[in-house]
Amino acid sequence: MTEEEAMTTDAPEADAEIADMLEAVDGEVIDGEAESTEEDEDVQAIAPELESNIVSFPANSGDHEQLMRMAEALLFAAAEPLDHDTLAARLPAGADVGALIQDLQALYEARGVNLVCVANKWMFRTAADLSFLMERNAVEQRKLSRAAMETLAIIAYHQPVTRAEIEEIRGVSVSKGTIDVLMETSWVRLRGRKRSPGRPVTYGTTEAFLVHFGLEAVGDLPGLDDLKASGLLDGRLPPGFEIPIPTEGGVEGDGEFEDDPAEEYGTAIDQHLAGSADETE
Repeated sequence: MTEEEAMTTDAPEADAEIADMLEAVDGEVIDGEAESTEEDEDVQAIAPELESNIVSFPANSGDHEQLMRMAEALLFAAAEPLDHDTLAARLPAGADVGALIQDLQALYEARGVNLVCVANKWMFRTAADLSFLMERNAVEQRKLSRAAMETLAIIAYHQPVTRAEIEEIRGVSVSKGTIDVLMETSWVRLRGRKRSPGRPVTYGTTEAFLVHFGLEAVGDLPGLDDLKASGLLDGRLPPGFEIPIPTEGGVEGDGEFEDDPAEEYGTAIDQHLAGSADETE
């Protein structure tokens, strides 16, 4: 066999080997692309979560003036009052939130809006002496009845208090729907159960109550001397007349729903509604 014939005979075999090699290489490339695609998909899936946990603060974020601007922006944009911990979590680590709040209060003290503390949280509110500017745009509010106001005052000063205790203090029974109206305004809530026979539910005020009346805590409610000075109490009070000092925790024997995992909040509401239904009958 001549050299030319040998080369012609081996050509198909060489072509076949080359084809196999190319196919193997293509397979590796395809597999590599597939693995790369899967990894890219995994990275893309967790990317939003990673971005949400990373805040890119500017280079001068440690400056007190810049920190004040950040806190101011957070408070201005917030839909509800912000507490100390929420502000600290949004600001750079190590920010002195107390000093920032104090400086912002001083900065806005003489302006049209003030930084005020309500329910141990902070919010911007129109300056009290400029409230007349909002009268034209004010929403007409339905006034509470005298019975509802008296019931609200008893709940605020004696909380947590039961329905029977409210009636004993007022000297008359609580009419149908009085407490329901207060609960609809979000000023009163079911507080818990009293650790006494029958385990009656108790009532207390809410954070919305504090925000509406501009109170930092229930302990800021006016006392006996304050009410006398404002002319809201008759000077001829019966002997021994006192106004209790309200507290968030209540007294011994009062329980919160959260303290009893077996308590179903819905059951307490059902019993409250059942009491109103009994009055209707």
